Amino acid sequence: EFAQMFRRFGAKVTVIEAGAHIASHEDDDISDCMVEILREDGIGILTNTKAVRVSGSDGDVVLDVETAGEAKSLRGTHLLVATGRTPNTDALKLERVGVMVDDRGYIKVSERLETGVDGIWAIGDVKGGPAFTHISYDDFRILRANLLEGGTRTTKDRVLPYCMFIDPELGRVGMSEKEAKEAGRDVRVAVMPAKRVARANEMAETRGMWKAIVDRQSGEILGAAILGVNGGEVVTQIQLAMMGGLKYTALREGMFIHPALAEGMNVLFDSFRD
Repeated sequence: EFAQMFRRFGAKVTVIEAGAHIASHEDDDISDCMVEILREDGIGILTNTKAVRVSGSDGDVVLDVETAGEAKSLRGTHLLVATGRTPNTDALKLERVGVMVDDRGYIKVSERLETGVDGIWAIGDVKGGPAFTHISYDDFRILRANLLEGGTRTTKDRVLPYCMFIDPELGRVGMSEKEAKEAGRDVRVAVMPAKRVARANEMAETRGMWKAIVDRQSGEILGAAILGVNGGEVVTQIQLAMMGGLKYTALREGMFIHPALAEGMNVLFDSFRD
């Protein structure tokens, strides 16, 4: 997101990635499509690249890297280091009351968000996991239901959506293909280029791809990735189907407004690899 933003501000931008793919939590084909889009925007991307040393002064930063077995120096005015987050739990002195944290400092909780100490719960980023505002808000709903309404809600099996707000967006929900196979699921994979969506063509926004993961036996939708215009909005519609227990055939055969982006779900769920 920041790379594309600063590129559109007019800066020259290079992304340095230590792994083989950017956005390593995504499937390789989604990541490769993202790289193609970002490179079309003029962003340099170096994968399998190790940052070795930073030198220079204000306005003149030199980054030495190792890439493809050779040393290389990149010069620029600014360096953004994106290496994750550290929870600020040290100052809370949690050990005094017996609240446990893991080796990274995140508070350990149960599926009901209990810390193990009576009367103390933890929600949001401080308990680890994906750091999204909507997860924190859903954590609040769990506590509200259980503490004030006598409920039994937990974090188990909740469907996790998120969106990477590049242009076009990457909306994702549920399992990736990689995650589903690692979980031992027998899956079918539906995939198509975004240019097959009529609305995307009308908007002249055809970059990207749509992908969905379906259980082969039951027809259950396990997850989806929509890399395309308004991808976050489209994937939310698939999320609603997953929450309602609809099989993929309901979206393949459903009647959606023409030429809304939702109509693309008819095409997607009729575009399996096998």
